[in-house]
Amino acid sequence: MFSTPVLQQSTFWSTVKSKMGDATLAVDFTVSQSDLSSDGQALQHVESDILVVLQYVDNKHCIAYVPYGPEIEPEEDLQALFLEELSENLCSVLPDTCFAIRFDLNWESHWAKDDNWYDNDGFWKGTPEIASQEMRFNFNTNNWNLKKSLHNILPSNTIYVDLKPELPSILQHMKPKTRYNIRVSQRKGVYVSVAGIEQLDVWYDLYKETCVRNGIFLHDIAYFRTLFTAQFKKNTAETQLFLLIAEYEQTPLAAMFLVVSSHRASYLYGASSSRSRHLMATYALQWKAIEIAKNKNCTEYDMFGVSPNPNPDHPMYGLYKFKSGFGGEMFHTMGCWDYPLNDSMYTCFKAVEMQSQGYHVS
Repeated sequence: MFSTPVLQQSTFWSTVKSKMGDATLAVDFTVSQSDLSSDGQALQHVESDILVVLQYVDNKHCIAYVPYGPEIEPEEDLQALFLEELSENLCSVLPDTCFAIRFDLNWESHWAKDDNWYDNDGFWKGTPEIASQEMRFNFNTNNWNLKKSLHNILPSNTIYVDLKPELPSILQHMKPKTRYNIRVSQRKGVYVSVAGIEQLDVWYDLYKETCVRNGIFLHDIAYFRTLFTAQFKKNTAETQLFLLIAEYEQTPLAAMFLVVSSHRASYLYGASSSRSRHLMATYALQWKAIEIAKNKNCTEYDMFGVSPNPNPDHPMYGLYKFKSGFGGEMFHTMGCWDYPLNDSMYTCFKAVEMQSQGYHVS
């Protein structure tokens, strides 16, 4: 696979998913420049690839899930036509029992580029109803077959922190309260270390406490052990994973997984104790993550998942308050779009999906 800053399209992620028992495909493709840009040359081509994860819904039928892919991004008016052609060509390498392709698009939302979708305070209002999204997206396609998924799987709203400036400048661009809390953690003596797999139990205890406190999905510890071991595969060397643990007087207070892939660092998982929150251990963790990312020559830090705006009723509002303090830029993606290959199976699947909500890292 090609080198990529998109963790979920990396060889590392393919290894993780394979170790967890999922079937994965790395599919190379070539596309004409004219299919990507209105001023592109038909005789010039771009080579790329996508990681496809086959997610089985029973013993026979599956969905071809493309997490945060394809990475290559055409001009807005050409995006749906590109996905349509890519989907039709993917059929030749997918199982006959695959009834849909799901693209978890990391492309910027069309409605995030439209000033009419922001309120008077400059906050994004979100996307219109699904029917309107499908009408706009499918406008110049041949089959009008792209369907907006009921739910997104990976986060569709994130914050990117620019890591190109020097550390003092990055700190200065943070909100005053965030800078203050980082300094509190330093003054109080919170110490952040890079841990090895032998300290995975420390992470997992904090992680379990966090999941119970917030009512979120709990991965088995084997999943995190897989993350650790996947990075030692020869073909995943371009991706590095770090477990950071923040302690006070040898008592673990918070921990997180940081992943570096190409020029991007990503905050993948975080956990914290309910004890000693006045020590601001979570702020110490993020500052350490930024320092590590800078040392690894990363140019951006993906905070990975927030609410689309400061709406206190949104379940991810707390993450928005915390992460937005680090001075990054909001980014809203297109989220999940489906290309059904078997209409009857897809209709049944959507009916089942209506019973579930939320997102998970997949």
